[in-house]
Amino acid sequence: MAPNVRVVIVDYNPEWPRLFEEEKLRLRAALGSCAGSIEHMGSTSVPGLGAKPIIDIMVGVRDRAEADLFQRQLEPAGYLDVTPEPGETEWFYCLGRGTRELYYHVHLVVEGSRHWGRQLAFRDRLRADPGLAAEYDELKRRLADRHGEDRKGYTDAKTEFITRVLRKLDSALDEPEQ
Repeated sequence: MAPNVRVVIVDYNPEWPRLFEEEKLRLRAALGSCAGSIEHMGSTSVPGLGAKPIIDIMVGVRDRAEADLFQRQLEPAGYLDVTPEPGETEWFYCLGRGTRELYYHVHLVVEGSRHWGRQLAFRDRLRADPGLAAEYDELKRRLADRHGEDRKGYTDAKTEFITRVLRKLDSALDEPEQ
């Protein structure tokens, strides 16, 4: 995980999309043409949303064996902070590199899986609704103040909001067209 243990939310940085694109090129160079889609996800992917200064990136893989291969291929690119996700069948690793000022997390996820789809759906919902993004921003800042150095507590406390947004998206998809 990122080297700064204290949860700090910073104002949106309009450089984050460019930094993602640059990192995407580094990832493509390290992984070659066998890598699936590479998506900017998380709060730094939502214009105007405050975030921890961590660019979250999702790289599509086919299965655990491919995730294991990609994890090894990303070591020379500086992704030495390796957090396996044991027991997961769709999300295998969170790989990290960077500094306190800017960190990168690469999540190796089965492309097209439920986990993949939910990450993108949440991102896209926040991008489409600035009011919802502002509500999430305020919640994250309040939780960062409350949880301080308890990163897990901070993350767990956001779950209710995320679940509520995804539940609304799921129910909208289930409604029959008129």
